[in-house]
This record gives sequence, C-alpha cells and structure tokens, in this order.
Amino acid sequence: MSSYTELVKKQRDFYLSGGTADLAGRKKRLEKFNRPHHRTCCTKGVIMKGHSKRLKFVRLTTGKNQYQQTVPNPHRTLLTTHKKELDDSIFADLHRSSFSDVDSTLQEVVGTLDNIDAWTAPKKVPVGGPQLSADTDSLYLVPEPLGVVLIISPWNFPLVTSASLAAALAAGNTVIVKPSELDPTFSAVFAKLVAKYFDEKEFAVVEGGIPETTELLKERFDHILYTGCPPVAKIIMAAAAKHLTPVTLELGGKNPVFVDESADLSLLAQGIVFAKLLNAGQICICADYILTTPSMKPKIIAALSSAFDALGDMSKVKENARIVNDRHFQRLMGLLQKTKGKVAYKAVGEISQADKFIPAHLIDVEAEDEFMKEEVFGPLLPILSVPSFDAALDYIKRNEKPLAAYLYTSNKEQSTRFIKETSSGGVTVNGIMTHVFAPGLPFGGVGNSGMGRLHGKYSFDIFSHEKPVCLRSGLTYKNIL
Repeated sequence: MSSYTELVKKQRDFYLSGGTADLAGRKKRLEKFNRPHHRTCCTKGVIMKGHSKRLKFVRLTTGKNQYQQTVPNPHRTLLTTHKKELDDSIFADLHRSSFSDVDSTLQEVVGTLDNIDAWTAPKKVPVGGPQLSADTDSLYLVPEPLGVVLIISPWNFPLVTSASLAAALAAGNTVIVKPSELDPTFSAVFAKLVAKYFDEKEFAVVEGGIPETTELLKERFDHILYTGCPPVAKIIMAAAAKHLTPVTLELGGKNPVFVDESADLSLLAQGIVFAKLLNAGQICICADYILTTPSMKPKIIAALSSAFDALGDMSKVKENARIVNDRHFQRLMGLLQKTKGKVAYKAVGEISQADKFIPAHLIDVEAEDEFMKEEVFGPLLPILSVPSFDAALDYIKRNEKPLAAYLYTSNKEQSTRFIKETSSGGVTVNGIMTHVFAPGLPFGGVGNSGMGRLHGKYSFDIFSHEKPVCLRSGLTYKNIL
C-alpha cells in the first residue's frame, strides 16, 4: 500500500494543462475501448449518416431511409480484442456465464461515441428578461468537465458498474477506477489491460482492498461514483465531505414484489427464476422479498417451486452463478439458521460450501424475521403475508426506499397507485429488472438506495457542469470560438 497523492497529482496536472479539453483527444481515448467501423444500409424510418468517428442523424424525404450498422474493427482495442479474457476473468471470480459485462460496457462506449458531439456542444438558450436584448445578447449552457473522477465499483458486475467511465472521459475528465478486491482475477486483468492501452495520467486502475481504498479516499477528487451498500456509502460520503467532493451513490435495498389475486403467476415465475439465476441473485435490483395475501401465498409457492424444479439440479445449471466468497456464503447460511420462518421450498441441489453453492429457497416469514432486516443479496427469497394491497403499500412506504419495486397484477388501478404512491429507484409492472435493461432510461436510487442517475447522457451530465454563459454586444459562440 502506498500514498496515491502522486497519481492524483499527475491526473490533475494533465487536466489543468488542458490535456482533456480537446474533443478529438476524448474520442481517441474512447476508441481505445472500441473503434467501430460503420456501413450504411436501407431501412424505414430515419437516416443515420455517419463516418468512422461518429453518427449523424438526418431525415430525408425520399421515402427510403438508411441506417448505419456497426461492424467489427480490425484494430486492437481493450474491450473487443480482450473480450474473452475479460469474460473469463469474471467467470473465474463469480462462475457467471449468462451475462457478459463486456457486451453491456461496449454498448455504453458506442452510445457515448455516437453522441459525444451533441453532448459536448454548447446549447443556445432563449434570451429573455428586462436586462437582456435578443438583438445583441446570446445565452448558452456550456458543458465543462469536473476534473479528476474516482469510480469505486462492486464485485457483482465489476465492469458494468465501471462503464460510466466512458461518459466521464467523454466529458473531459481523468478517471481512476478502484475495482473490488472480491474480484481478484478480474481486477488484475483489467488493471493490466488499462495500463497497456492508457497513460495513467488520463485513466488508471488502482487495485487493493479496504486499506488501499481508505488511502485513496484521503485524496481530493472532483467527483466520486460509488456502487455498493449503504454502510460503505456513508464512509465514502464522510471522506468526500472533507473536500466538499460531490458523490453519486448507486446502492441497493430490500426490493419488494407485490403479487395480487389477478397476477399471471407464469410471468412471476419467469421473472423470479431469471433474477435468482443471474449472479445467484447477487444483484442490487433483484427481487428481495415477496408481499402477497394469505390466499395467494400457496399459489405463488407452487408456481415458483414448479419453475425451479423444471431446471433440475441447480448446481448443474450452466447459467447459475455462485456466491462470491465464503464470507457471503456464511452470511446467507446464517440467515437460514436464524430465521424463525418456515422453508416452504428448496430447489434441487445440495448446499456446498466448497463450491459456494446454495440452491434457491422460498421462506415463509413474518415482518420481524431476520430475513426482513437486511438486503438478502442471494438466491433466498422470503415471502411475507399482508392482508391487502393497501397494507402492502403501507409496508413499502414505511420502510427505506428501495432501488427497485415490482408489482404483478392485471389491475390497472392498482398499477397506477403502486407507481404513484411508492417511492423507489425504478418500477417494473409484471416483470423483474426490466426497466433497468431498457435503453434510454436512467439508473439510480433514491434515499437509502442512492443518489444520482447513470447511463448514457445521464452519466455525462453527472460528470459535467453545465456552465451558463452570457455573451453581449453582438458576440456569439460562432464568432468567438
């Protein structure tokens, strides 16, 4: 462990020298991750005319339109050339094969490259007010970078949760990423590749555990993005407060799933099985517990049991990941040992500490149970009875705001009330996690589940400051820049 003062100073000096100001330089940095080629094809809709650096959207009146399709580029790039190496490193740490962090991160990089010109351009604002004249004055919002950005990523999706670095670089910042020490294979591979493709004055990876993170947080950054749990987020905020550093926090929480009498239980089973297989339920937006009425509970247990039984031995299901380490395995086993609830169902497969494998469990619990005191973050799913939909809303509202909330119903009025009367990072009705995978929507929590929004333009805005600029005496951006 060493002081990181020199690294942060090197990045700050590069930023202050104007090293990140040039738009062409920002694009070159992003193209080190993926340098796509484009070709133009015919389709219906909007024409997207482009060249090797960016896409430009144009509408024609010919009736035939074109779109630009990204094709592989023969140049060596960090994500495309080393996709297998990165995917394999994550599999080595998590035994996860059903979802590629690289694919998702590539989408973020390509989307950023496609839109960087529009995002970084000054935006003209209408002139108004008694002090200004539309004839001689002009107003703009000018995005400017913040400076040196720190991104602290968790172990469950180590590359996806670092993908906002693309927007941070596009905005003109330098970036330091601190991966989780619980992903030792990925962390080492990613650090090696970043050092190969980037000068540390523009982008660097710092490895290590709690001592290294503690030392890193002593430095002054211009923005910190942390993804993880509320207890650690409080430590991050306390460290940031010493330098008045703004933070973005993407946390978790106890994400409820209310299931009413009109719900399609086949849809519920599909969503729950998907969520509990992907990363073994170790996902911040995973279904954490089910709320339902006493009459629906046995029907739900039967539907979910049947869906899990159809998989056979879960330890042999290729898509099923493992618990990340022995500490988290013991934490989940501790919940099973301490619960006063009844295990209503256990999926096929034997619990194995050596393999860090726990099959899916459904646990019938009361509100005071151990399972309801903390985020489960695993393949265990408690089910809590409530007398009515109104009681479910009251329970959700009286507890900490979750990162996601889910409702299964065919009742339109209940859907409306659920969306309006509960507060959460996001909502999906008749699905699990779907709103997060939808392109164009922001990702972020509220209250105990976080602050700030990410993905695409939302990430760019987080790492930028829109500076108001007033030009008088006939000056405009065109004639001064």
